[in-house]
Amino acid sequence: MKTLTRQDLAALAAQPAAAPAEWIRVQLDTGGIAAGAETLFTALDHARLEHRLPFALQRTGSTGYAFADPVVEVQTVGLPRVHYGHMMPELAPQLIESHFTHRRLLDDHVIATRRRSLVLDAPVTHILVRDTGNGPGSKTEFFQFSFQEELKRRGLADRVQVVRAFDMGIYDEGAVVQLLPSAVTYTNVLAPDVARIITESIEAGKVLDDLLWKTSDKQVRIVLRHCGEVDPDSVDDYLRRAEGYQAFARALFELTPEQVIAEMKVSALRGRGGAGFPTWMKWQLTRAQPATQRYVICNGDEGDPGAFMDRSVLESDPHTVLEGMLIAAYAMGSSQGYFYIRAEYPRAVERIQRALDQAREIGLLGQNILGSTFSFDAKIRLGAGAFVCGEETALIASIEGKRGSPSPRPPYPSVRGLWGMPTAINNVETLAIVPAILLKGGAWYAGHGTETSKGTKVFAVTGKVRNAQLVEVPMGTTLRQIVFEVCGGVLDNKEIKAVQTGGPSGGVIPASLLDTPVSYETLQQLGSIMGSGGMLVMDKGDSMVEVAKFYLRFCVDESCGKCAPCRIGGYQLLQILDRISRGRGNAGDLAIIHRVCHAMQKASLCGLGQTAPNPVLSTLRYFGEEYQAFIEGGPSYARKVSGAAKAAKAPAPATTQEVSS
Repeated sequence: MKTLTRQDLAALAAQPAAAPAEWIRVQLDTGGIAAGAETLFTALDHARLEHRLPFALQRTGSTGYAFADPVVEVQTVGLPRVHYGHMMPELAPQLIESHFTHRRLLDDHVIATRRRSLVLDAPVTHILVRDTGNGPGSKTEFFQFSFQEELKRRGLADRVQVVRAFDMGIYDEGAVVQLLPSAVTYTNVLAPDVARIITESIEAGKVLDDLLWKTSDKQVRIVLRHCGEVDPDSVDDYLRRAEGYQAFARALFELTPEQVIAEMKVSALRGRGGAGFPTWMKWQLTRAQPATQRYVICNGDEGDPGAFMDRSVLESDPHTVLEGMLIAAYAMGSSQGYFYIRAEYPRAVERIQRALDQAREIGLLGQNILGSTFSFDAKIRLGAGAFVCGEETALIASIEGKRGSPSPRPPYPSVRGLWGMPTAINNVETLAIVPAILLKGGAWYAGHGTETSKGTKVFAVTGKVRNAQLVEVPMGTTLRQIVFEVCGGVLDNKEIKAVQTGGPSGGVIPASLLDTPVSYETLQQLGSIMGSGGMLVMDKGDSMVEVAKFYLRFCVDESCGKCAPCRIGGYQLLQILDRISRGRGNAGDLAIIHRVCHAMQKASLCGLGQTAPNPVLSTLRYFGEEYQAFIEGGPSYARKVSGAAKAAKAPAPATTQEVSS
């Protein structure tokens, strides 16, 4: 590759590369690879060579459909562009034959598009059907057969294919039908509606308003805008198809560092690692310090159990994160950056290293970038799996080669950070947002979200949920909408009991409060935190005492032991919870728990110790009767109570800063 100039980037922006007419994209993130995506890619490649087919076979990251891995996206002439889920390697020949020989979609694997239309703007070529009801027996095949027979009767069977869908993105709405390519979607379709849909929608091109699903998709993809779209291993793909490095070029040649920071202030972006500190203020504080060197660090030390937000972004769109770091470095006057990524993320490490090498090769890292006076380079440092290194002072110590343990603040890293120099530490998600803000404007970004929590937030929704996945929603979206409308509700149609947000440092929110809008402030009021974006769904079979004990044990194991409130307090709490869970607690234990939790919140050195009591206090607050049941009747009695009792309230825990991971 040649070294890029400013003119080269401008030419790419003016005339982006045209995509090939036919292609298959295989989503090769860690989850997809674990499910067999690498083997699927190889099988598709063999079939392509064997049949001498001209389609492009591409590698991408994940769109977030973790519940459907391995996932592929296919575009072929004459067929709508579709995602397929659960595409196991043995299905590769069937996929090739169906699309490139018979020009038909596969049954039982299509993931319906969430970009639903309200108008039929093109002739219908395909009908997706799925019974989304939770009653006994699926009526999907019945509706497929009914549509097929009615199409035959009218002589339309050769023009319109009826396909059984794998997932419609709509749940508990009876039979759902989506008309492609327009993506007009009908819900609660009954047998008599089949003839109506064919007569009025397919033949006459009219929309049936009484069946039309008018609710828009809750997701807004800003952080995840390129995930699943671009090849994470190709800087050329990023440059040509994702407006790659255009935001950086705008900052470098059209804006002063102060103007970049001002744009970030307009956006009101707050740190997505959990603490929610205004990004513009962190950059401004770092820039304002007199120093011969300033550092910018990308915190990719994602350690929450069940969380995979940062990993997915690093694996799927590494150049966007690097571009965000370049913009941050320019705004702060930094010439050196670090990606701090946990070693347990080998795919993310590999792709960030490749992105750095490619950017360096074409002159986007190094001296006098794009012919300007700005110079910057970055390198990777691996974390050794210590959860506490998500805290910024512990992270800095780790990069310096010291033991990863926190230091008192102030001074904050913006004043005295890495090797004593001013340092700005931003989360992966935060940096991934920055290029979009520079391209579309701070006001555009601030148009999403709530008055005090602007923009979108990425969550990894796991646990007892039907469709575990990565979602990105505007701030202010309710917990109920995320769990039920985006992720399909509770696994096996069980009754939801609670949602835990914020990982080990977060709190448990009962089902009665699921209509709470998600924001930094509302979650704190409930005794939880935003955290970096973990969200665990629990059903009526889960014991809240055991949940609290699980997270507390994690924090005890991960404590660096530097300060006594965390080291001793956490261990004492765990001993008390263990005693209660074995039916050996007493009434005085609950008062002791509150005292120890309060001491940890007030006196712990860092966010790990300050927030470790959150799961305990929140479960006491909303499910205090379960603790009482363990104390009064032991584990067997407590199991009965936990499945039947309503949530009870205890005193709210004090809110504290969380681990900035």
